[in-house]
Amino acid sequence: MIFFTSSLRRLVTTSAVAISVVFGTAMAASAQTVTLNGAGATFPEPLYQRYAAEFAKQNPNIKVNYQGIGSSGGIKQFTAGTVDFGGSDAAMTDAQIAAVSKGVILVPTAGGAVSVIFNVPGVEKLKLSRYTLPLIFTGQIKRWNDAKLVRDNPGVNLPDLPIRLAVRADGSGTTFIFTNHLSAIDPSFRKLVGPGQAPKWVASPLKGKGNAGVAGVVKQTAGAIGYVEYSYAKNGNLETALLQNKKGQYVTPELSNANKALATFKFPENFRVFEGDPTDGYPIVGLTWLLVSKDYDAAKAPAIKKFIQWALTSGQKINGSLEYTQIPEAVAKRVIQVVNSSVK
Repeated sequence: MIFFTSSLRRLVTTSAVAISVVFGTAMAASAQTVTLNGAGATFPEPLYQRYAAEFAKQNPNIKVNYQGIGSSGGIKQFTAGTVDFGGSDAAMTDAQIAAVSKGVILVPTAGGAVSVIFNVPGVEKLKLSRYTLPLIFTGQIKRWNDAKLVRDNPGVNLPDLPIRLAVRADGSGTTFIFTNHLSAIDPSFRKLVGPGQAPKWVASPLKGKGNAGVAGVVKQTAGAIGYVEYSYAKNGNLETALLQNKKGQYVTPELSNANKALATFKFPENFRVFEGDPTDGYPIVGLTWLLVSKDYDAAKAPAIKKFIQWALTSGQKINGSLEYTQIPEAVAKRVIQVVNSSVK
């Protein structure tokens, strides 16, 4: 009987220790894992998803989630504090920055071209001048065989087909990049529509949510023309127009031409850039930013710093493979210094 009691005590003690070790290990693992949730622009969504996957391989205790909901949504959620970081293709305005109670740092992560995509039966190559593109998106050119478009495209058989505009249904940084360019090159467009994430279009366009939504609308609609980030056009096998740049050259939105444009950008101390008409390369190119708070808890502050440093160093090597431009190294170093010194 004494032997049985002693054995039972040893069994209970051993089991208790084992449970304590397992429970303690699980709690420690849980405590060490930090999750950073972000939301915003769809323009860089493919890139940020790749960032998150690659970063996790090297930093298994930091999980990064990103949801593409549009730049306006990203700014709103970040300002409300419902996400740890936001994403926007439009640099925040002074008023938007002032509304963020914990402060904000705009972290440029990539650049990219906004492609003008079209679906015109029988037409595979289309040129659009600095004169005709704004006229199309203000509804002043209504048919594909308009004499102005014919002059842009000698030898191309443009059909007698109505032009159907396709734009974003949601507030969008891609829309800002696009309308910012058209406003920069055409005073009439600036007056009628103007630059913005959700402008009031003069015509009655078709609408799609996100870059993917606009790409889908154009692909399914004969006579449609719209705008999307270049990777959506390329991956969707959509026809893209050659646009006339400031030098008068007709250029494609491929990466090399986007890089030429980005090389002309000047980055101020706050890293906000509103360039609408670069002097070289593809004319509709913009940046995308992560919106980072200056105030996190003790676990998330070092995690966000680590992620930003990785994104602006190792992560930049991924950009080109997904058709995004890299941030100039000197600029990236400045951004990392600001984040490391300002995030608490």
